[in-house]
Amino acid sequence: MPFLSPKRKRDFLKILPFGIIWLVLGWIFLWIEYASLVEFEFQNIPTTGIFLTPKIFLFASVSVFFIGCLVGFLEVRYLNIYFISRSFPAKLVGKFVMYTLFLLIVMFIFYQLAASIEMQKPLFSKEVFERYKLFFFSITNISASIQLGFSLLLSLLYAEIRDNLGQNVLLNFFTGKYHKPIVENRIFMFTDMKDSTAIAEKLGNIAYFKFLRSYYNDLSSAILNHNGEVYQYIGDEIVISWQSNRYKSVQDSINCFFSMQKELLAKKPKYIKEYGLFPKFKGAIHKGEVTVGEIGALKKEIFFTGDVLNTTARIQNLCSKFNIDLLVSEIVINTLSSKDDFILKHIDAVNLKGKTSSINIIGVTKKVNN
Repeated sequence: MPFLSPKRKRDFLKILPFGIIWLVLGWIFLWIEYASLVEFEFQNIPTTGIFLTPKIFLFASVSVFFIGCLVGFLEVRYLNIYFISRSFPAKLVGKFVMYTLFLLIVMFIFYQLAASIEMQKPLFSKEVFERYKLFFFSITNISASIQLGFSLLLSLLYAEIRDNLGQNVLLNFFTGKYHKPIVENRIFMFTDMKDSTAIAEKLGNIAYFKFLRSYYNDLSSAILNHNGEVYQYIGDEIVISWQSNRYKSVQDSINCFFSMQKELLAKKPKYIKEYGLFPKFKGAIHKGEVTVGEIGALKKEIFFTGDVLNTTARIQNLCSKFNIDLLVSEIVINTLSSKDDFILKHIDAVNLKGKTSSINIIGVTKKVNN
């Protein structure tokens, strides 16, 4: 989807599973209801349900998928932000009530559309409305409400699990991509907040936690817009990753760092007003092979292991020594497609702690446009 920005693409990939969940559950419920209606017809028992025909099946499938995507859109763009500071039970109950009211309206509209198609009557005819009234007070309506409620609950649970694990992590678990360890070539960026210990002491535990949450949230847009994948949050440190074989991944990784700085700087008045201080960070970028796979007995996660991670962490520790916010390994700079926007300061043959061989690193700063 090259026509979508990274953020829009991510939103699309977060919304699409809602439609798929609702569609699959809809097919299951349709089959159950179809089997019941056939039994009722066989026994000459009157029913308020709508018999399944190819046209009705197509209409129901499109409708259910659309409703699922609509719920996903509302969840991703609006309600999730509104409930972000609420507890999990409060989120689940609050969202469930709001979506239920919304779906009652949707059910009213779509049932009449389906009845109109089946009865071959105008949508606003008396016969169609009478059919809906009969349906509203019937066991079929209770069944449909339970079906919608179950679909809604399952999709909301999916959303919470996805947000806690991460979009790509959940997808990789479902597809089994890393069930067996594989080797990938990846770019890693380690970012670390400056003077975090002093900030934590000044703010206290609760205020510092809120400070960190704001810090992470304010950096997220820059990471998304440059196709970064957050691998870990470790205290005040963020580990971000890119697949090396993706087009412009090296350029994205370096631009991401400076975009993060820019996004954070734009929020400086907010931080000064709320906390009386402003966070700054340093970072390092390196690339190389890692082994990736699912790991853990009591709690599974997708785990990266390889020398590139240790090396990147060691390079980051040198930022203070050389008084540079961003240090990048020479192997990354050599694969950079364009260096025109950056000022490069070569630092040759640096010995990293715990490593026998030296490494060439480059300090990178962003050119200021006049």
